[in-house]
Amino acid sequence: MGDSGLSRNVEAVRGFTRFYTRRIGVLADGLFGTPFPLAEARVIYELAHHETTTATVLARELELDPGYLSRLLKGLEARGLIGRRPSETDGRQLAIGLTAAGRQAFATINSRSRQQVADMLDRLSATDQTRLVRAMGEVEALLGAGQDLRVPYILRPHQIGDLGWIIQRHATLYAEEYGWCEGIEAMVAEVAAEFLRNFDPAREYCWISEREGETVGSVAIVRKSDEVAKLRLLIVDPKARGLGIGRRLVDECVRFARQKGYARITLWTVDVLTAARHLYEMAGFRLEREEPHHGFGPALVGQDWVLDL
Repeated sequence: MGDSGLSRNVEAVRGFTRFYTRRIGVLADGLFGTPFPLAEARVIYELAHHETTTATVLARELELDPGYLSRLLKGLEARGLIGRRPSETDGRQLAIGLTAAGRQAFATINSRSRQQVADMLDRLSATDQTRLVRAMGEVEALLGAGQDLRVPYILRPHQIGDLGWIIQRHATLYAEEYGWCEGIEAMVAEVAAEFLRNFDPAREYCWISEREGETVGSVAIVRKSDEVAKLRLLIVDPKARGLGIGRRLVDECVRFARQKGYARITLWTVDVLTAARHLYEMAGFRLEREEPHHGFGPALVGQDWVLDL
C-alpha cells in the first residue's frame, strides 16, 4: 500500500475514533452521569475483574504511566473505594482490591454503561445489531485484544431484580438436580423478602457474581444479632462451576463479617449439597447439629454449621 492509501486509512480510523468517543460520551466530566471521569472508571472496572491485583499489573493492563496510575489510586483510596494490603505472593507489592463502596460504584458504572449500549442498539434492527457486533469483533481480532489476565467473573452488590433471579434459580436448579418440590422456592422467597424488607447496608451485604454479563451466582450475609451473622442464598449456576466462584463468595462473607465485628457466622444447609458443604469446611465452618428435614419433598438431613471468627 502506498503512502496515500495508508494516509487515507489513518484518517478513516481517526475519524471513527472521534465519532465513537462522542457517541458513548467518554469525554464528559463524569462517565455515564457518574462522578468518575474515564480514567477512574477504567481503573474501577479493571479492579472489579480481579480478586486483587497490584499497581504494576494494573499499569500494564491499562497501559497507564505508573505515576499517573498512582495518583488515581490515591484518589480512589481517599474516597474509600479501594483498599490495599501486603501481597501474599510478593512482599514488595501491595494487593489492591475494591471495597464494598468500590463494588457499589462499579455496579453503578456497569449498569449505566449497559443501559447506554442497550439504548443505542435498540435503534437498530436485529440484523443490523448482528452486523455491528460482528464488525466490532473483526476490529478486536485485527487489532488484538491481548492476553486477558483477569478472573473470568465479577462480583457486585445486589440490584433491583437480583433477588428474583436468586429465587428462580434456586427453585429450577434444585428441581432439576435433586427433584425438590416448590418448598425450596417458598423458603428462598421468604428469605429474600425478609432480606429486602429489613436490609441494613451497614451490617449486611448481598454479592452477585456475573460472567460475560450474565448472573451466575449469589450469597448474602444477614444480621441475626449484634454478635451473629447468617450466611444465606449461596448458589452458583452449573455453567459457571469450576471457576472458584463459590469459594470466593464464601470468603467474601467471612471477610465482611470480620470487618463488621461479628463474633460468629451460622448457616443452614442439607446433607446432599456436598459441594457447598466442602466450601464451608474449607472456610473453617464446623457442623454443629443435624435433624431430619422434609420441606423439599425427598427425605433430607438439615444441618446447622458454625464459624467462630
